[in-house]
Amino acid sequence: MWAGRRLDEFLAGRLPALSRMHIAGLLARGACRLNGEAAHAGRRLSAGDEVEVEFEGAVPNSMTPEPTPLEVAYEDEHVVVVVKPAGVLVHPTLGVKRGTLANALAYHLNRELIDEGRAVENRIPLGASFIRPGLVHRLDRDTSGLLVVAKTQAALSRLTQHFQRRLVEKRYAAVVGGLLKEDELNVGAPIGREEGARPPWRVLESGKPAETRLRVVERGTRRTLVELEPLTGRTNQLRIHCAHLGHAIVGDAAYGGEPHTRLCLHAARLAFRHPATNELVEFVSPPPPELLSALV
Repeated sequence: MWAGRRLDEFLAGRLPALSRMHIAGLLARGACRLNGEAAHAGRRLSAGDEVEVEFEGAVPNSMTPEPTPLEVAYEDEHVVVVVKPAGVLVHPTLGVKRGTLANALAYHLNRELIDEGRAVENRIPLGASFIRPGLVHRLDRDTSGLLVVAKTQAALSRLTQHFQRRLVEKRYAAVVGGLLKEDELNVGAPIGREEGARPPWRVLESGKPAETRLRVVERGTRRTLVELEPLTGRTNQLRIHCAHLGHAIVGDAAYGGEPHTRLCLHAARLAFRHPATNELVEFVSPPPPELLSALV
């Protein structure tokens, strides 16, 4: 199955605990030998080739499987749609190497291999393929809700194109401070990064255009449950635009939100064209109780 494939692709598929950057470093240092000779990343494999790699224990990364429970809304051979909990990173960072959604997905998508004992640490048997979760989009650590993840390179490429072309519909549920007078409104305020500011992303005249559609769902006595639709995709857009209105999201300490046990922002609806069939599919995740409890 690997004949004709690049050497770096083969290593990525056979050594899932190593990041692609780590693999590139091994190849650059000559730590990988093909039929006894040091080989470069783009070398094409032939049937019967022997590959040897020397490396010490791998640093945990997004491909390190961890048996963490996942809430799966939908799954087929092309994609998996999951509901991310609040407080969980989507992808490891420099300071956090474990406990992310990507680690949980790496286990979920390869559970059969792992449970059968055929995948031990960095060793994947011949003929076995490690499925790398293709993260098409992100949610902030403190935001919960729906995410679609690609299971194949073809699905990842197609979904990435759809996100870039704004063919994906997203709706968020949020509880904001105060009572909004209007039932519906559009917020258009440019967002940019100001070096040295905390938080750095904010409304700036020199920023990029950003637009959010807001609809009131329910008014409490002093807070409002709203539906937010990002018409553009700027960093922290929904949080910034709500704060810009004077109605910061509850629990959003960075942008002046009232204190709460969590950030009251949830990705509640996700609609996209299926990468294999082009059929429009839609998924809904109701706001969790701890978010709705903030509506007072």
